[in-house]
Amino acid sequence: MSSAESDTPRPRLSETSYIVLGLLEMAGLATPYDLKRVAQMSTNNFWSIPHTQLYTECARLADEGLLIERQEQTGRRRRTYRLTDRGRELLHEWRDEPTGELYELRDESTLKLFFGGDPARLAASQLQAHRRQLEVYERLHASIGENETHGQVLALECGIGHEREFIRFWSQVLEQAR
Repeated sequence: MSSAESDTPRPRLSETSYIVLGLLEMAGLATPYDLKRVAQMSTNNFWSIPHTQLYTECARLADEGLLIERQEQTGRRRRTYRLTDRGRELLHEWRDEPTGELYELRDESTLKLFFGGDPARLAASQLQAHRRQLEVYERLHASIGENETHGQVLALECGIGHEREFIRFWSQVLEQAR
């Protein structure tokens, strides 16, 4: 690291920042809209962020020198982004840093169940939703191609496992409610 880089304050990066950096590493060059579409089929399955945040985060990371921004001079004047070497370096550092954090669970049905919601009604709707999501994950898993990394496959298998557990849990709740 050069002395100029060590004097540069480390930018404040959130999980959203790393999602943007990671998606751009995968895409090479992309607009925020492109990133939104890729996130809808990938990271949003386990870490959802509002699509408007992708737009603002791209601009912020460009201001921090982690992305290169180009804007069309005519037409829709879309902005495209790509990683800088510094952005790639920070992404690699973050990716290689182990974490002992548990995932953040925010499940409205479980919250309603906790506060006395009707278990049978909640379970019926949750079973339907989790079965649909499991089908999506299983279709994705069946279509895995050569472009997916081992980590992407493992993340998908983690999602499949979670959906199966939710189905097991809500099936048990429904059975006990009858």
